[in-house]
Amino acid sequence: MALFENLSDRLQASFQKLRGHGQITEANVKDTLREVRMALLEADVSLSVAREFISRVQEKATGESVLTAVSPGQQMVKIIHDELMEFLGGQDGAKPFAPEKGRLTVILMLGLQGSGKTTFCGKLAKRLRGQGFNPMLVACDIHRPAAVEQLHVVGKSAGVAVYSEGVDKPAHEIAGRGVAHGQAQGHDLVIVDTAGRLHIDDVKMDELLAVKAAVKPQYSFFVADAMTGQDAVKSASTFQEKIGVDGVCLTKMDGDARGGAALSIKWVTGKPVKFVGVGEKLEDLEEFFPDRIASRILGMGDIVSLVEKAQENFDEKEARELERKMRKASFTFTDFLNQMRQLRRMGPLRGLLEMIPGMGQALKGVDLDDNHLKRVEAIILSMTPAERDNPDVISGKRRDRVARGSGTSPQEVGGLIEQFLQMRKMMQQMMKVGDAMKGMKPGANGKMPNLGDRPSLTSLGMSNAEKAKRQKRKDFEKSQRKAQAKRNRQKKR
Repeated sequence: MALFENLSDRLQASFQKLRGHGQITEANVKDTLREVRMALLEADVSLSVAREFISRVQEKATGESVLTAVSPGQQMVKIIHDELMEFLGGQDGAKPFAPEKGRLTVILMLGLQGSGKTTFCGKLAKRLRGQGFNPMLVACDIHRPAAVEQLHVVGKSAGVAVYSEGVDKPAHEIAGRGVAHGQAQGHDLVIVDTAGRLHIDDVKMDELLAVKAAVKPQYSFFVADAMTGQDAVKSASTFQEKIGVDGVCLTKMDGDARGGAALSIKWVTGKPVKFVGVGEKLEDLEEFFPDRIASRILGMGDIVSLVEKAQENFDEKEARELERKMRKASFTFTDFLNQMRQLRRMGPLRGLLEMIPGMGQALKGVDLDDNHLKRVEAIILSMTPAERDNPDVISGKRRDRVARGSGTSPQEVGGLIEQFLQMRKMMQQMMKVGDAMKGMKPGANGKMPNLGDRPSLTSLGMSNAEKAKRQKRKDFEKSQRKAQAKRNRQKKR
């Protein structure tokens, strides 16, 4: 997540200093934790929370079982990962949000005005609808007339029903009748949107207490704007003391805030973060898992979340059909467009790649512009169905027409077609290599035998001239490396 990017960079830089040491000692632990403490404070973590975190890490890092470690950098990463997980929510926060199907579940949404609470209600309803629930929204913000209309707009976009009675009746009465209506209509999940507050005041707190008493929610969630940092933590603490909450939901986690709220809320309030908004679309909502977030912060990726996103957006039947087309090299621009759209539904490209372990650091300084995918889509949509199935026919006037239709240049169109044909050829080659490997059995020593004259991935489809050229280039690069090594030895002398 963009929210933790700076914190992640600082923490990983601090671990680099331990790599040259043979074991963890009190001295190098102290130096490393000084850097970690600064990283936490720069991330807007409160001083008291940062001190407690450092104290707990130092206690574990200087234990006898760690002093003999041969890989201090990795050992420190493991210790900090475990402590980050505890501060982010621990085992309680790791439990997935799973309302019971078949019985009415009421969720009460609380928060300050401007936190994105009403939109968040729509996001949560859409997510739960996708999980097989039949949700309904109840508009109980009687202090801001536009909020009722806003909830209707959000509900329509999410594909869920909305119950409202305007703004002339008491909020707790609207809430009570809304829940009763939802149950009578067969809804198994009702989300109650309450009035946002510009600040904490007893009058409006009393109103919320009345609403809570009227609907008896199974879950009360406080929605906070992650961009407000420690103010979000203070507000969450106040709502927990006066109203009582079961969890915190953070919006605008895709912004340029520093992440201190997410790191501090559980430790300060005792209530875990349950959901995070990572974009403006209704689909941009993620469940918050402390172990996964801790792994992302430390650059260890998040394969589980990546797989879950893929399962939500890719159809197994379509995947098998796609594999068949790859084997026969009949993969078309239409297939490519469908796959690209499914990929975009999973979220920003950089965010997806950063879930792969090690990719976070590898992508530093790399420009991954999602707008480029939109240009590619525009080019493909400017082709006729026949041209998408057979891009070889696109030349001359056809290429100019596609460029005009997509607002690009003929060179861009030609480059995309060339890259697509190369990609399709490579896909077929990879399938052949995969099939070849499946048919091979390990030798007596348990290792795979040499491929011998089987085609390698890089040589498949190459002519003899291309293979000779490739080998010549490899020999040249090898001689250059030897010459450089020789020069380095001479300099040392």
